[in-house]
Amino acid sequence: MKLLRYVSLVSLLVVLAFVKADEEFYSDKYDYVDPKEIVENDRLRDQYYNCFMDTGPCVTPDAAFFKSNLPEAVVTKCKKCTEKQKDNFEFIAVWYSDNRPDEWNALIKKFMEDAKKMNIGSSK
Repeated sequence: MKLLRYVSLVSLLVVLAFVKADEEFYSDKYDYVDPKEIVENDRLRDQYYNCFMDTGPCVTPDAAFFKSNLPEAVVTKCKKCTEKQKDNFEFIAVWYSDNRPDEWNALIKKFMEDAKKMNIGSSK
């Protein structure tokens, strides 16, 4: 009987390990991007903002990557974000809230609308 419990426990732990290892996260390919460098540079900040708001092109691959994932990240509270992405998102949120609150509100509104169009978060 003890052996059966032990085997069951080990089996459960193995399954949980596979489930945990199989969690889906956004790619960490652009985790090196420094948000402070972006927000402190008017030209860069405006390029990213225009990309995210669909008022200008996404001139870098990382901007296009962020744009494609931000609606879901906002709706799911960064559920698929790496720790670095969570830190960067928090930095951006605080900076925009403190320095450009109207732009931040417009971004959040757009991300929420985009998420709704993509059916993200509607059943959660």
